[in-house]
Amino acid sequence: MDYHILDGDKRHLDALVELEHRCFSIPWTRDQLKAELPDEHHEFLVAEAGESVLGYVGMMFVLDEGYISNVAVSPDHRRQGIASALIEALLRRAEELRLSFVTLEVRESNAPAIALYERFGFAPVGRRKGYYDAPKEDAILMTRFLK
Repeated sequence: MDYHILDGDKRHLDALVELEHRCFSIPWTRDQLKAELPDEHHEFLVAEAGESVLGYVGMMFVLDEGYISNVAVSPDHRRQGIASALIEALLRRAEELRLSFVTLEVRESNAPAIALYERFGFAPVGRRKGYYDAPKEDAILMTRFLK
């Protein structure tokens, strides 16, 4: 499938809201997604094929610290390298921003996501007890150091 990675913007919001509902038990609202779009403290990339948003990744950054807020790929387009392409592009941005590290949380039961993050050099550095709801679950805190 042909797709390209680009900065997310307001025209993507409807598709992002729909994607949230397909991917997460507690989806982000339109306003929450809008607040994550690129600005002086956010990077937000989408994978787009034609007019369709296949996935996205968002990151907030302060000083030299990056925090990946969400990674989502449409259930219809998983296992096609889209999440990898999004993460790779985001890590390039993190390096351009001269961030020291990028961190994220992942459900402890989400073995495919953990394996994906490990392939990109993220390593477990902690646990957040009861971080997730629906269902209640711990988060594994993973970090990749860039410097």
